[in-house]
Amino acid sequence: MSRALHDIAHGTLFGVALNYRGLLEQRHAEFNQAPYQKPPVKPVLFIKTPNTRNVHDGEVLHPAGERLQPGPALGVVIGKRASRVQADQALAHVAGYVIVNEFSLPEDSYYRPAIKAKCRDGFCALGPELVPVERLGEAGQLTLRLLVNGEPRQENSTANWVRNVPQLIAEITEFMTLHEGDVLITGTPEGRVDVQPGDCVEVQIDGLGSLRNHIVAAQEPRP
Repeated sequence: MSRALHDIAHGTLFGVALNYRGLLEQRHAEFNQAPYQKPPVKPVLFIKTPNTRNVHDGEVLHPAGERLQPGPALGVVIGKRASRVQADQALAHVAGYVIVNEFSLPEDSYYRPAIKAKCRDGFCALGPELVPVERLGEAGQLTLRLLVNGEPRQENSTANWVRNVPQLIAEITEFMTLHEGDVLITGTPEGRVDVQPGDCVEVQIDGLGSLRNHIVAAQEPRP
C-alpha cells in the first residue's frame, strides 16, 4: 500500500458478506433452514482485523494443510464521519475506492463469525492506490477479474451487487457510525478458487488498475 493510501485508509476494515446476487441465490436453500429460517434482510458484516492488512505486491502465507481462497472486491474508503446517512447523501462521505483482495479459508457457515478463516496475518490486501469518488461515482458498473498466474479464474460485475454503495452506507450507518479512514469491503462474488504456494494472484477492477500478491508457504510450527 502506498504511504498516501495507508494514511487515508487507516481505519477499521468492515467486510460485507453475500453482497452478490449469484452468491446469495446459491445459499437460498441453506437460509430457509435452521438456524436462519429466512435469507438476511440487512447487510451481513464481518471484521478484518488490523493484522490482516497487506499491500500491493505483498506476500500472503498459505497455511499448512489448509485451503486458501482469494476474494476480489471493491473497497470504499470513508472520507468523513457518517452516522444515519441517507442514501442520496452517502457519496459525500466517501473519499474514494481501492482494490481489495480479501483472502480467506473456505467458509462453511455464515451463521458464526469466521475469525479463524478470515483474520490471519496478511489476509486483506489493499492497493495500489486510492481512486477519488468523483472518478467512479456509485461504482455500480465495474468489472472485477481475478487472475492466477496470468490466467483468468473469476469475473463478475458490481452491477450484480445486492446493495450498491449508497445503500450499504445508509443501512450500516443506521446502527453504527463509520469514521474517516474506515474501509467497506463491498463483497466477493461467487466462484472463489483455491490458490497454492508459488501462485501470483491479481485482482483487476475497471478504473482502479491491478492489485497483485504472491502466495508463499507458511512454515509449519515446530513441535
